[in-house]
Amino acid sequence: MAAKTFDMIVVGAGPGGYVAAIRGAQLGLSVAIVEREHMGGICLNWGCIPTKAMLRSAEVLHLMERAGEFGLKADKIGYDLDAVVKRSRKVAGQLSAGVSHLLKKNKVTTVMGAATLTGKGRISVETDKGQQELAADHIVLATGARARELPGLEADGDLVWTYKHALQPPRMPKKLLVIGSGAIGIEFASFYNTLGADTTVVEVMDRILPVEDAEISAFAKKQFVKQGMTIMEKASVKKLDRGQGKVTAHIETGDTTETLEFDTVISAVGIVGNVENLGLDALGVKVDRTHVVVDEFCRTGVDGLYAIGDIAGAPWLAHKASHEGVMVAELIAGEKPHPVRPDSIAGCTYCQPQVASVGLSEARARELGHDIKVGRFPFIGNGKAIALGEPEGMIKTVFDAETGELLGAHMVGAEVTELIQGYLVGRQLETTEQDLMNTVFPHPTLSEMMHESVLDAWGRVIHM
Repeated sequence: MAAKTFDMIVVGAGPGGYVAAIRGAQLGLSVAIVEREHMGGICLNWGCIPTKAMLRSAEVLHLMERAGEFGLKADKIGYDLDAVVKRSRKVAGQLSAGVSHLLKKNKVTTVMGAATLTGKGRISVETDKGQQELAADHIVLATGARARELPGLEADGDLVWTYKHALQPPRMPKKLLVIGSGAIGIEFASFYNTLGADTTVVEVMDRILPVEDAEISAFAKKQFVKQGMTIMEKASVKKLDRGQGKVTAHIETGDTTETLEFDTVISAVGIVGNVENLGLDALGVKVDRTHVVVDEFCRTGVDGLYAIGDIAGAPWLAHKASHEGVMVAELIAGEKPHPVRPDSIAGCTYCQPQVASVGLSEARARELGHDIKVGRFPFIGNGKAIALGEPEGMIKTVFDAETGELLGAHMVGAEVTELIQGYLVGRQLETTEQDLMNTVFPHPTLSEMMHESVLDAWGRVIHM
């Protein structure tokens, strides 16, 4: 069977793949995209989007419970978990359909099925109508990743859940154990804790949210404990004994092991790349710990073969994947894009309070030998935060003392996942502390704290 030929084939229609396909089509390339399951990938269907929909429901419930603080009355406050999940699935479905529409609008050929690389520039797709052969000089792998499962802690969908089970829960947990305190773990802990689950978080590192600045992690932990969570750091779950409707967890902390009983466990111990059954070995593609090894332009070392997004390694973020998709499409079309800079990609966690950061933490900046200036500003000093009833939070900025370069920004508090973008633009434009100090921030806004944090680094803070 003759292969259908394109300029570019993308394998995987997640936030990296579909964006790459659309950008390629915009640049005049003939593009095909292969997807084995859902348009929009994990992000739109089982990750970023549905979790945010569920977290929004938890946030509204939390606000309803605080109605009296705002001079309001709300009686018989409660929730319907099935309805919360139904809304979340509807939001995901709407966006997944939107991706299909965008691909069609941009004249991208869509092939539903599982793809295998059969040779250089050749792909075989197993569709529900049989094998389909495709060929292109340029192939982009965007197959994403899935939840890592540790031996003895495997999910069963009943007592032990992955993120997928947690998004369509068979019941409301009463006593919940969350293993792992990265973004996924802490978001689910926050959601179920707000809905009333007695929640324990176990983290193997010396602090929760271990990729964040230590001061931000400590602040977030204090808030989670205040909300009733139990946080166990420098601890690991060694074994789970599954019984009738209960799980006994053997948790090791230092030299001691304790056994605690839960009715539900969510495992959020990282992800592994979807590298299996793609035919990578035969082509000589280098894979390191389930991730395809690439250069700064996402090239695999095999001519015409690229890998973007989660399959290409950290940071495992949808916006990183999308940006890489655009870069690779432009590269294929003969343009000269800039490589994606990992240190200018923000991380956002949508727990309560939210956490967001970009660039170097204070500790990392010192490790790298920078002479630094650090500024901080608390939410309690901001008029808008107090008016919103959100006085718990802080913004921290890290500068190079000599050049004024903004090395990093770290935030915890209400809406910081939106605020972080201001510092991202600043870093992209190579701003200095003088530029930020001379910017007029509107009043009353949360963004004023960003200004004050910069001023504080140079001993010029006004409202503290």
